[in-house]
Amino acid sequence: MNSLIKVSQFAGKTFAIWVLVFAAFAFFLPAQFTWIAPYISILLGVIMFGMGMTISAEDFKEVGRHPLKVLIGVMAQFIVMPALAFALAKGLRLEPEIAIGVILVGCCPGGTASNVMTFLAKGNTALSVAITSVSTLLAPILTPALIYLLASEWLEVSASAMFMSVVKIVLLPIILGLIVQMFFKEQVKKSVDVLPLISVIAIVLIVAAVVSGSKDKIVESGLLIFGVVILHNGLGYLLGYLAGKLFKLPYEDKKALAIEVGMQNSGLGAALAAAHFSPLAAVPSAIFSFWHNISGPLLATYWARKADRKG
Repeated sequence: MNSLIKVSQFAGKTFAIWVLVFAAFAFFLPAQFTWIAPYISILLGVIMFGMGMTISAEDFKEVGRHPLKVLIGVMAQFIVMPALAFALAKGLRLEPEIAIGVILVGCCPGGTASNVMTFLAKGNTALSVAITSVSTLLAPILTPALIYLLASEWLEVSASAMFMSVVKIVLLPIILGLIVQMFFKEQVKKSVDVLPLISVIAIVLIVAAVVSGSKDKIVESGLLIFGVVILHNGLGYLLGYLAGKLFKLPYEDKKALAIEVGMQNSGLGAALAAAHFSPLAAVPSAIFSFWHNISGPLLATYWARKADRKG
């Protein structure tokens, strides 16, 4: 078990490398990875099930202690990134499938990686976890509604079908994870350290499936999508930080908000794109998954070193 935990920790620390390696394999050997596409929703469900197994009552105590801070974070999450996505799609006149893909990832809740990055950045980790948990639980309603509102001018969007998808691949697995945690507390405690490995494998497979199914389109539009993703992510960090500044939150809270807003649950974006649109619409989510696991650690390292110098 200890060996497996060490492998899990190593996989978590080198996540971005594995995403890049398997994306490259999928690009040059697409036939070996296209079989994964029908299982994207199941893979994301596995990740969400793991999240359910790790959520505790303690995570929600921050909501009771500082409801205004959590509200600011959740509102920033569901206003800043969708608005940025829409502005980038319109401003850069993206073709419909790419525009939909950028808006999809923008309308997703924050990812659990943001909690780790906030911890490494010496930000308010409790606030980050609370915002992630609340935004994820609100995602079945807010994510389809926002996608319908912002993306309908490009392609037909069924908010009700998307609502059912988010319930199935996000909410139900989280609830199942909570139930398992409730009845098998000791066993879950022993297995929690292995969950990062499972999450890494699942996300890597999702990215490989998306890349293998969209090789030709990536050749055609990959650099443009990469540029849009970098802009979206970077502006998310900046505006998340400024939202904290606007409400005069402490420095640690501003760091938490910046990371929470900038880092998305890109796996959900890829799953929704694959289920309701096209392989190309999933590419921005796949690239976002890779990129924010480079930009997040870089930002966290910068803030941690700054905190150390002050200390």
